[in-house]
Amino acid sequence: MARQFTLAALLLATMASAAMPDAANAQSGQGTDGSIAHLPSLRGDYFLLESQAVGRAYHIYVRLPEGYQEDENHRYPVVYLLDGDSTFPMLAPLHLFMHYDDKLPEAILVGIAYGGFQPSINKRDVDFRLVMDDGSEGGAARFLAMLEGELLTRIDRQFRTDPERRVLVGQSRGGSAVLQAAWLKPGLFWGHIASNPGREPDTGLLFGMNRAPPQRPRGGHLIVASGSQDRDYLRGTALQWRDQIASRDDLPWETHFIDIEGGTHAANLGDAYRRGMKIMFPVPDEPQD
Repeated sequence: MARQFTLAALLLATMASAAMPDAANAQSGQGTDGSIAHLPSLRGDYFLLESQAVGRAYHIYVRLPEGYQEDENHRYPVVYLLDGDSTFPMLAPLHLFMHYDDKLPEAILVGIAYGGFQPSINKRDVDFRLVMDDGSEGGAARFLAMLEGELLTRIDRQFRTDPERRVLVGQSRGGSAVLQAAWLKPGLFWGHIASNPGREPDTGLLFGMNRAPPQRPRGGHLIVASGSQDRDYLRGTALQWRDQIASRDDLPWETHFIDIEGGTHAANLGDAYRRGMKIMFPVPDEPQD
């Protein structure tokens, strides 16, 4: 995925190397250096999360809605972006443009980043997997514990979020992590968008296809997006998910399958995000997928 997101990675590197102003100054555009404060579509906050659950640090980028400082009583949906090193600078501006053109509600976007693509730094291959290739335990359980017990609570405490409208977004192996969160932590997120998700190494299936559904009240959304030109083995499994899972009526979510005609594995994440968010936040009288 790194090759497709070179420009995004360069942007994140610039952001990470600059001093980050506090949220109030960032939203007002203040700042005397070359920081993110001068990029209004990404403007918000940054902090380093030293995770006790995982034992590693994460770079957390927060994009605040336009007008966030003007209404101190308004609460916003919050969208958590896995692989934030690349997805945050890509999807935060897209969300703003969707707010303008698609009437999508403004939201707080949170990018969970590693700080680079180098294997010594980027541990997505551990954090997003329950089982490693050699059969040993992956880090997914610890990563989910970090989300639930450390990051989400801090974001809810620090910003005006609507915890009833939390959304988790992931691409490729990050999409697998989205499906894992849905099944293993049902109710932690209201919305889930898994774009071209990877398959489980132990079963060759998308997570949940061979598991009993969680027992909880129905509510929220589970969305899988698949590009028609994704890798053959992933495309085939996604179509199985469409036929075996999305058609079921005993799951605790509204399930949706998004077919992105001509979409490739990584380059159409923006299309998956746009279509998925429009399903979850429909404009009245506008036809849905």
